[in-house]
Amino acid sequence: MTTIVPARPPGAVSLADVLPSVLAALTGGVGAVPLPPARSAVVLLVDGLGSAALGARRGHARHLAGASGSLFSGFPTTTAAALTTFTTGRLPGEHGLVGYSVLDAERDRVVKQLSGWDAGMRPDTWQLSGTVFEDAAARGVRSAAVGPARYARSGLTEAILRGAAYETAESIADRFRRARDLVAAPGATIVYLYVPELDMIAHRLGWQSDEWTAALEEVDGEVGRLAASLGPDEGLLVTADHGVLDVGERGRIVFGHRAALVDGVRHVAGEPRCLQLHFEPDASEAVRAATLEAWRAAESDRAWVVTREEAVQGGWFGPVDPVVAPRIGDVLVAARKGVVWYDGRTSGGQAGSMIGQHGSWSGDETQVPLRRFGAFAR
Repeated sequence: MTTIVPARPPGAVSLADVLPSVLAALTGGVGAVPLPPARSAVVLLVDGLGSAALGARRGHARHLAGASGSLFSGFPTTTAAALTTFTTGRLPGEHGLVGYSVLDAERDRVVKQLSGWDAGMRPDTWQLSGTVFEDAAARGVRSAAVGPARYARSGLTEAILRGAAYETAESIADRFRRARDLVAAPGATIVYLYVPELDMIAHRLGWQSDEWTAALEEVDGEVGRLAASLGPDEGLLVTADHGVLDVGERGRIVFGHRAALVDGVRHVAGEPRCLQLHFEPDASEAVRAATLEAWRAAESDRAWVVTREEAVQGGWFGPVDPVVAPRIGDVLVAARKGVVWYDGRTSGGQAGSMIGQHGSWSGDETQVPLRRFGAFAR
């Protein structure tokens, strides 16, 4: 029986279209997201705020839930890949950040893309695409990013925020205030405002927790205050990098003890909801085929198990640069039910304790809000 695998919605507006469309609105053009003209804009990205979770808590977010609009975030639904797509306007196969952790084949290692940068994986060369902020500078538009100080000098910041000045502010309220000051300055400015708190809470406690709802209420209140303060030529756009779903203990699967699932596998990359398996370079075609079939036999009822070639042909990563192709797993195991996988060989045989999860193709993960305020709401 042939399994139908997911694909990017043809022609759908995605996270890659957001910043280019904002820049177009500030420079007299019209992007894939049609926006009225504005002088300056704040683009708020709330990490982990999926449309489904927002809808379920709409009574706690009257500003964010009171307006319609959503978009397809992209794939994989993980922060490093999605934020890079957001700031470059390019898909992972082009910019090169294809997962939470990826294979650095030259050094025979798996590296986390949020924190694993070093001299061997330099942000200025590993991330292949120019940013929208660099394009903005060429058009006479200033760019600023507002976020916590802990990210100011990170490798990911260097990789994806080229062309933007990083402004630090610790609390959510302080970040909104700083963004308000920046967008009010004379001239044209794009202000990227980043709120990671909801995603952090969801990982630890789940999006259904009281703590997550309280953080949503705080963000929603700040959105309302900022929107009310905007001048007629200042726009505010709100979106997210991905959604999230809660996975209980029964959905956390430990593998590695079954030889058939790891035969010939040298590295396990990706994330718990979308494994990327890399074979030993000298693994025979027979071993590769047997391991692929073992995964399909074991997990096809709750996962899409595809080869790299099938994923690329299906457009999962968008157009794939030849430099990027080896970073994608030889086999991908993408959850289609509420499950995650952990390699017991590296986890002491234990499943992880993280509740909120993302990385795969479900609507809870791929559908994110797109809300317009100020000049963009006209």
